[in-house]
Amino acid sequence: MPQDDADHGEQDKKTRWAENRTDWASDRTILANERTFNSWMGTGLGAVGVAIGLKAVFGDFEPTWAAKAVASVFLGIAIVVFWAARNQARKTIRSMENYDAAPMPTKNFTLLASLMTLATLAVGAILWHL
Repeated sequence: MPQDDADHGEQDKKTRWAENRTDWASDRTILANERTFNSWMGTGLGAVGVAIGLKAVFGDFEPTWAAKAVASVFLGIAIVVFWAARNQARKTIRSMENYDAAPMPTKNFTLLASLMTLATLAVGAILWHL
């Protein structure tokens, strides 16, 4: 076998390995994106927990509207966090070109952010009616 053919075969092998590493990196990025989305959802739920905790701590606080307003700020923060997570997760998935891992469908990010928003608004309504 001529030296040029051997060099070409070795180059093809290196190219395949480089392509595989790139594909694996893309798959890791997809999985990291989903973990990050979950973490952001947890952060938003933490803000909801703070809002509920404020109601528990300041239950007899006067004027009651002030404690409810502060709790509402945390509920608003939670909603912003949910949608920021959704937007970033969708942007990351859309920027990916090649991957073997099956990413969560982008509509699921929207569905989860919507459900979390509705639940957060319900918590706000309950807090204002207590």
